[in-house]
Amino acid sequence: MDNNQVPMPNPPRAISSKDILYLKDALSWELNAFKKFHFLAEQATDEEIKQALDNAGRMHQNHYEKLLTHLQVDNNTLMANMQNPNQTQQH
Repeated sequence: MDNNQVPMPNPPRAISSKDILYLKDALSWELNAFKKFHFLAEQATDEEIKQALDNAGRMHQNHYEKLLTHLQVDNNTLMANMQNPNQTQQH
């Protein structure tokens, strides 16, 4: 890996197929965590523990919703509108 590589200032607007697979996995992990915390909160009898479990569940639900927004783009249109780097620019 090149240590002199300049970091990308903004993420690309289009999502690669590898990124989509990672996002789908992350969505699955967040949804699973949310469900587990929700279930445990329902089982808890101590209000303080119940509240902590609910808070953790809401955090994972928020993460899930945030990740979902990354998949709600028209990726095909973005990819089609991106300039092919092999094409020469005409002025």
